[in-house]
Amino acid sequence: MSKVEEFEELRPLLFSIAYRILGSVGEAEDAVQETWLRFDRSATRPTSTKAFLSAAVTRISIDVLRSARMRREAYVGPWFPEPLLSDPYLDPARSVELADSVSIAALLLLERLSPLERAVFVLREVFAFGFDEVAAAVGRSEAACRQLVVRARRHMEAGRPRFAADRQERQELATRFFDALRDGDVGGLQEMLAADVQLVGDGGGKAPQLAKAVMGAENVARLLGTVFPLMSRIDVTFEPHEINGQPGAIFRDRHGKVLHTLALDVHDGQIQTIRTVINPDKLGHIGPLADAWAIDREVKQARRQPN
Repeated sequence: MSKVEEFEELRPLLFSIAYRILGSVGEAEDAVQETWLRFDRSATRPTSTKAFLSAAVTRISIDVLRSARMRREAYVGPWFPEPLLSDPYLDPARSVELADSVSIAALLLLERLSPLERAVFVLREVFAFGFDEVAAAVGRSEAACRQLVVRARRHMEAGRPRFAADRQERQELATRFFDALRDGDVGGLQEMLAADVQLVGDGGGKAPQLAKAVMGAENVARLLGTVFPLMSRIDVTFEPHEINGQPGAIFRDRHGKVLHTLALDVHDGQIQTIRTVINPDKLGHIGPLADAWAIDREVKQARRQPN
């Protein structure tokens, strides 16, 4: 194969590695592009193209993450990863690990790790790279990488929920949730929410967002059951869609432009967390963007008007 053909064959894997390290679609795409430039400039063909490209995209992603950490510390409000609508890399033998590792909850746990721990964990635990390959990719000894994986596992396991839901259970619950949301059924919504459910939004200071997380089934159900009917009156719609491998939806304005995404974190038969991303900087890869501030003004106006 030509260099271009080899690279394109491995592009889905490279993006998937970079996204899990960075939590950003745009930064992951940039890392993959920089990896191509390095490969294209290389005067010799590597013995293993996969090993060369995986190491290159990992090192680039580590460098980007180190600088991104400072920006995230100054981020306005809660920080969530950029919504991923579909993972381009498929491996039936690793389907469970791949799906779990791309969820918003898992990516937020990965934020607790150092950039090096995160990269080693992703390569070893998610993509099953051998420790020799991991060591070569990050420029550390195999023994050091084993220690990094142990530490990373400890952090990840400490934050994982005790009871997970299978895919069918999640989807059935999500279908009922979005039906109740569409109907403004506060009671129906409350039945599906865990007692300590949280509704959290990421606007980054660039779009209307919740002043703080909304806590508790009654409060969250009342807010959702009140606000969406108002949004519906100004022709805001939503389409159920997987967000980072979890049940969710894309909300759009009357012109079909993207307003925000919503993702459901389901465990033990109930919705534990609802996360929305409305920061326009994180939504451009999904499609043309709505004016969230204008929508907010229309919702407030609709609230003042009688039905």
